[in-house]
Amino acid sequence: MLIDLRSDTLTRPSPGMKEAMFAAPVGDDVFGEDPTVNALEEKIAKRFGVEAAIFCPSGTMTNQIAIRLHTQIQTEVICHKYSHIYLYEGGGIMANSLASVKLLDGNLGKITAAQVAESINPDDVHAPETTLVSLENTMNKGGGSIYTLDEVKPIAALCQEKGIKLHLDGARLFNALVETGDSPADWGAHFDTISICLSKGLGCPVGSVLVGSKADIKRARKVRKAFGGGMRQAGFMAAAGIYALDHQVERLKEDHIRARALGEMLSKLSVVSEVFPVSTNIVIARLEGVSPEEFMKKLSDLRIKSVKFGKDLVRFVTHLDFGDEHLEEFGKRIQNI
Repeated sequence: MLIDLRSDTLTRPSPGMKEAMFAAPVGDDVFGEDPTVNALEEKIAKRFGVEAAIFCPSGTMTNQIAIRLHTQIQTEVICHKYSHIYLYEGGGIMANSLASVKLLDGNLGKITAAQVAESINPDDVHAPETTLVSLENTMNKGGGSIYTLDEVKPIAALCQEKGIKLHLDGARLFNALVETGDSPADWGAHFDTISICLSKGLGCPVGSVLVGSKADIKRARKVRKAFGGGMRQAGFMAAAGIYALDHQVERLKEDHIRARALGEMLSKLSVVSEVFPVSTNIVIARLEGVSPEEFMKKLSDLRIKSVKFGKDLVRFVTHLDFGDEHLEEFGKRIQNI
């Protein structure tokens, strides 16, 4: 049995999802004529209490489209220094939008309204204009840490006061929502745009959705076209998203339970000095006396896959295809380390 914990993007469509995909009516989405894509966009926009949505191939694309919408040349994005939009999207902020970035520090990948207030540039010829703040929930590099609405509301109020747009990289937002009990609409009310990934914890084979106002999503369609993201009979993939929203949201709690158990197992190893607080489905272990490469080689020999996440960090992510039997087997195998 291979135990693959590198990412929650590794999931494969369930039988029910496959059935929904093969049965989906389709059309040409670039012409706006794919009924299943339209249904997905309407469904998720309604769930978040916003006007519109656009289906895209990836979360990187939905994030980068949002940044393009909310910035111009010589403007600046404020985000945490460990943000996915900065670290893991191929330099897209610069390459796609020619915008500057101001990176903030913060506990477990989160920033505060006070930090944002201090970081907004003055109206000065020497400084780029601050036009966008981007948050990430859950925070990947923070070990799946969760922003609460009480943390977000003052940031949103500050952005509104200053005329600054607010974007949420919500790749794993549903992981946060099943823990906090907040409704998607609670979050849609505070952001100009939100990116939601369908191919991580929700278990779809591909795809992300950007939600926002009608005006922003209309502009987003032009940007998506320029980015090469216009898809044709995309309804087969959109059907997976509809199925996931209907059947695979609440089960995310199971991933979180297994992640906490996995974290406890790792914390007992002599080579693990720290396990980040496990809030959702991401477990990050800090090593001592062994390099990530050496540790991962030992795991690989035991048919366990993980990823290096820093000079002394290794990450594990639980997901739809990691069940109780895998968790039990994981615990048995790591006793050999």
